[in-house]
Amino acid sequence: MDGIIHAEWDPLKKVVIHRPDIEMFFGLLDPHSSLYERAFSREGALREHEILENTLRKEFKIEVIRLKDAIIQAADERPDVRNKLITMARSTITHVGDTENIEQSLKEFDRNAKYLDSAHFFNILVLNPGIEFHMKENYRNINLNILGKQPLCNLYFMRDQQFVTDQGIVMTRMASETRRNEPIVTKFLWHDIMNLPIAHEMTSPATIEGGEFIPMGKFALVGIGSRTNQAAIDQLMKIPFQYEEIGVVHQPMHPLVPSDDPDPMINMHLDTYFNVPARDLVVGNELLLQNAKVDIYHNEGNGSFVKGKKQTTLTEYIQSKGFHIIPITTLEQMSYASNFLCIKDRKILAIEVERGVRDVMANLQSKAKEDPQRYNKLLAQAKADFDKLMSEGQFFPHKKEIYEAGIDAYPIILKNLTGGYGGAHCMTCSLTRG
Repeated sequence: MDGIIHAEWDPLKKVVIHRPDIEMFFGLLDPHSSLYERAFSREGALREHEILENTLRKEFKIEVIRLKDAIIQAADERPDVRNKLITMARSTITHVGDTENIEQSLKEFDRNAKYLDSAHFFNILVLNPGIEFHMKENYRNINLNILGKQPLCNLYFMRDQQFVTDQGIVMTRMASETRRNEPIVTKFLWHDIMNLPIAHEMTSPATIEGGEFIPMGKFALVGIGSRTNQAAIDQLMKIPFQYEEIGVVHQPMHPLVPSDDPDPMINMHLDTYFNVPARDLVVGNELLLQNAKVDIYHNEGNGSFVKGKKQTTLTEYIQSKGFHIIPITTLEQMSYASNFLCIKDRKILAIEVERGVRDVMANLQSKAKEDPQRYNKLLAQAKADFDKLMSEGQFFPHKKEIYEAGIDAYPIILKNLTGGYGGAHCMTCSLTRG
């Protein structure tokens, strides 16, 4: 059933993606403020995204839905969907300046809506524009400024606006104002177009993002940290999931970065340092797994999970569940090795780490040059990892442990797309497994 997922290793049947568009151009004007890791080629990113889509469709025979295409097609076919899209777009635009011109602009919007393509209104949602008017003396002598107020330049990370559970879709409330409007767009597809089950929609003050949630069959894991707060965990524990327990994983601050000046972006979501390629295997950076504390919430029935008294580490917890850990180095973790997409048990769509690792190293070297006290230890470890991986020729996923475990890894190059701070797992909303 669409919108229901029990385990990360169940066969993937349907995913939703978003091909980045003009909003990425605006994001690259200031990558840091846009929550990107580094600057990258937009044209290269679009080519990589096309390869990602074609690989899912043609190699793995997975149904792929493109967010923009699905919304536009539905709007063109269904008047109710188009009317709601227009209403959402109208409310998205912020008007500032001369009152008379603002009123005229709104009248023009309503009058012209019937002539405009549905894509026009989708683009308004994504670009999130503001219109500023300044009237001058002469007739129609108006200074018109179109301002982009936080375009949804991270929308192509389709994992984060929601996560799919054994009871349906949980809509997130994103921690960053830059991303706060993204779930509005995706919920429009789930609720108004596809009529999928929405198990819960997070409300203030909760913040949580989809990269924090991993379903593991009889249990589930959810991260808490810089992007997810306790208020979100409290709401989550009132949903009538069928999981026997939920492990709440506390985001570990990286041990190689000073504790008084941490960098939570290095491992901002659980899936940036931990992932599941099989029903008895996980991949993760051991340094982070050992430092990640886990609270265990037990299912008491009737939508009530109760926190246990014992706290453990992610390493101990996952091993107690019968999973073997395939380790990755600090440099591989920073290069999105763990952010692969599980296609089915022991089959993954992985990132070709070796092709992107030099960009990650260059970015880290730049940071260390600007702030050596904060990043020198991390850089030293990354350099040591690079030398070791080069000498052994075992960059993820081309590792002895992967072959010995019988994992079929299909690597693709995403060196530009990962510049936005995420890999194949982050870029796909898995909608149907089983």
